[in-house]
Amino acid sequence: MPNHSRVTRRTGLKAALAATICVPLSSTALSPGPASAGEPASAGEPRDGRLQVMSFNLRFASTVEPHSWTARRPVMRELLRRERPHLIGTQEGVYQQLRDIESDLGPDFDWIGTGRAGGSRDEFMAVIYDARRLAPQEYDHFWLSDTPNVIGSNTWGGAHIRMVTWVRFRDLLDGNREFYVLNTHLDNASQYARARAASLTALRIAGLDRTLPVLMTGDFNVAAHKNAVYDTMLGAGLVDTWDSAAERSRVYGTFHGYKPLTPDGDRIDWILASPGVTTHRASINTFALDGQFPSDHLPVQASLTLG
Repeated sequence: MPNHSRVTRRTGLKAALAATICVPLSSTALSPGPASAGEPASAGEPRDGRLQVMSFNLRFASTVEPHSWTARRPVMRELLRRERPHLIGTQEGVYQQLRDIESDLGPDFDWIGTGRAGGSRDEFMAVIYDARRLAPQEYDHFWLSDTPNVIGSNTWGGAHIRMVTWVRFRDLLDGNREFYVLNTHLDNASQYARARAASLTALRIAGLDRTLPVLMTGDFNVAAHKNAVYDTMLGAGLVDTWDSAAERSRVYGTFHGYKPLTPDGDRIDWILASPGVTTHRASINTFALDGQFPSDHLPVQASLTLG
């Protein structure tokens, strides 16, 4: 992988944001919030050293009602405080929205990411992590195009710039075990762009240290088991944690668009993992407050042991 950066930088980074490529920022402590209406899919799950992972398309911070970010932010805050994931691969978040989540969560959480167009511009594939548990060792980004090292490049006819953010972490509570996480959002319009993106990502995964576990989070914009993109990602040596889980919540379509949920609907948001990773539970979280969902996607979660 080219141009590996070493650990996150903090001093002076916010002031110099527009000129930076990587944007790690402090986030927050996820302490349990007060009881609210609605139950998350994994409520009551034991916190026994397992790594709690979430993939969540945040829906960008629109000001348009209904479902503005102002309306959704308190629901997002309550969801994350209830669930307390150690690792969240996010999609669609914009800079100020991520700063809001940072403020809501507290000082024990950090994040790594950059805008799709570079710096603070456009949407981020931010990776949020619990710094009490996870320490980033290196991180980088590549763009889903014929020129993956060119910031903001888009050569496959996709409707939007698409990219991958990846991080190599050390798990401080699991014997300093290291692992990779990759996070992405594939194109919403072009199957050709999605297929090329999957092939490029599989090639990049093949270039990682395969003695280390690999996790991948993302909104892939195609249904699991129903598209060649899914086959390509599994062909990269990954398994679908939903399928490998010992226990699962009820399945719903993970994109709902603020409409009634679809039982047994398509899962377009996935958490993939190396075959040696044990998935104890997989869940699709239907949490809402007073009918307000935090996003137009449902977060997908997995409770894991890396080896």
